[in-house]
Amino acid sequence: MSGDELELPDGRRLAIDSRGYLVRPEDWSPGVAEFMAGRDGIELTADHWVVIEIFQEHFARFEIEPPMRVLVRRAREQLGEDKGTSRYLYRLFPDGPGTQACRYAGLPRPVSCI
Repeated sequence: MSGDELELPDGRRLAIDSRGYLVRPEDWSPGVAEFMAGRDGIELTADHWVVIEIFQEHFARFEIEPPMRVLVRRAREQLGEDKGTSRYLYRLFPDGPGTQACRYAGLPRPVSCI
């Protein structure tokens, strides 16, 4: 996604940066996340939402996205051993759980993102 606006089906336009991250976090809503994911060909499932919530909770507490080890550990706690793996997280977010989940969560571009 590139450009400086994301046009939603209801006609609202949200400012985004050149990589598709919301410029104003207050513009985020579950509907915005679903729209972004849909544009990427992803239908958000309950497991996606667990990961998105992990990102939002971690960011609210530490003002940074969770490192992969923390993300995997938290996913394992909430989704179970079979889904708490980096491999499973990449199946949910094929462009990278750090970058894609962060974008869907309405958070700024990860600091670890080049």
